[in-house]
Amino acid sequence: MTAVIQKVDYVFAENGLVSYKNGQLLCVQSIQAHMGEELLQDFINFCLNYMAKIKLPKKRGTFIEFRNGMLNISPIGRSCTQEERMEFYKLDQKEKIREQFVSVLKDEFKGKGLSFSIGGQISFDVFPEGWDKRHCLGIVEKDNYSTIHFFGDKTKPGGNDYEIYCDPRTIGHEVSCPEETRRLCHQLFFS
Repeated sequence: MTAVIQKVDYVFAENGLVSYKNGQLLCVQSIQAHMGEELLQDFINFCLNYMAKIKLPKKRGTFIEFRNGMLNISPIGRSCTQEERMEFYKLDQKEKIREQFVSVLKDEFKGKGLSFSIGGQISFDVFPEGWDKRHCLGIVEKDNYSTIHFFGDKTKPGGNDYEIYCDPRTIGHEVSCPEETRRLCHQLFFS
């Protein structure tokens, strides 16, 4: 990652809550400091209890990944193989495991200032309201860019790209894979 950070103006990780400008760390937001230990533990305990009751064909390790600006919740576990990941993804598309889990969490933690977004194939993110991918726009808009393009695959409501994809400060592009992103970038910027 160091090489990338040095080559571009900005790098945003974790919804932009860990950001770099010109190769230097700009800021880090902390979900732990924002939520407080009591709410954080209540939330984690609830998730672990809920996941213990889900019966899946397979479960692996790392069900909750604690990141700086968010929690990543994975019912199958982040330690699954690529084959297990695809198996879970197909099952989730049919049975809406993550969607149902998020719905339960929204009810249980209503009014606690939390947002949920389903992304990727095996997990969903939990973060404070306003800490979605649009967070980085507040940083780059200080540089007065005339156009900001965003490329994402989870651009429908509830997806982790939805808010920034629809934001009026960006031109959103829905893509399905890195190759499509590369092709579209070439078409837009190098033709």
